[in-house]
Amino acid sequence: ALQSLMLPDRHGKSADVVLAYPDLHDYLADPQYFGASVGRFANRIGKGRFTLDGKTYQLTLNDGPNSLHGGTKGFDKVVWQVVKVVKSPEPSVTLRYVSPDGDQGYPGTLTATATYTLKAGHELDIDYTATTDKPTIVNISNHTYWNLGGEGSGSIYHDILTIPGNSITPVDATLIPTGEFRSVAGTPYDFRHGKPIGRDIRDGKEEQLLRGHGYDMNWVISRTKAAALRLMAKVEDPHSGRVLTLLSAQPGLQFYSGNFLDGTSVGKSGRIYCQGDAFVLEPQMFPDTPNHPDFGSARLAPGQTYHNHIIYRFSVERDMSR
Repeated sequence: ALQSLMLPDRHGKSADVVLAYPDLHDYLADPQYFGASVGRFANRIGKGRFTLDGKTYQLTLNDGPNSLHGGTKGFDKVVWQVVKVVKSPEPSVTLRYVSPDGDQGYPGTLTATATYTLKAGHELDIDYTATTDKPTIVNISNHTYWNLGGEGSGSIYHDILTIPGNSITPVDATLIPTGEFRSVAGTPYDFRHGKPIGRDIRDGKEEQLLRGHGYDMNWVISRTKAAALRLMAKVEDPHSGRVLTLLSAQPGLQFYSGNFLDGTSVGKSGRIYCQGDAFVLEPQMFPDTPNHPDFGSARLAPGQTYHNHIIYRFSVERDMSR
């Protein structure tokens, strides 16, 4: 799990912008996925069930009737092995986890790697790969909670969010996509030109916001994975001047506004985390993709390599007046 990241503000004062727990025990009992690599399949699979090559598989259920972030013992609940450490010129660490055939109900032995690199130009580079020995599905992403004002500093609702997605995949009452691609135009989900996260978050007329208790939605950046990295989102904190720019090649972006931070989690600095105290940006395949042919394919076959390359680019703006 990503535990800490120190960033300067417009006055040169550094703050830790990552929410985290102080010890391992809290992570093992954690329902929040702080800083986690999530998989085998990030996000939800309806009823924990999918069919691949004519065979139906049942996954462990850990989110009501659904399987979330890989199941009861997903990638966030296991110990990854450190396989490589590079100290310079760009510090990095590569970790590996081998998920056995049948783990949480998934077919195939999946070998996953995660490489974290601190790059020049104030970038955090996370590179996920996976291979398998039999056909399976895979969708690995990162679930770091960010607060550009500093961990434990309060609400992120004033942050200005831009998402270049023209549509979302709306969900039913159990937060599983209906299969529809719905335009964001004229809705609280329109962040194409940038607006404060909290501007429309209390819109009681928007059924999707009520279901998610705020923003917890997949944006369609494109219908297919891109050949190269592209802009997925940008977040600007007008108070500190810190800016996060997110790049990936994935077709979808899950934006979550920390709706279920309910005041029961105490962070590493001793501060209580409450609703809206952080945001999560997850580049990914669309939720429940294996059960929606129109969403593309999450299938991985022997000889293929799954890849999700994520760049978090940080900068500081002196003036954010608009």
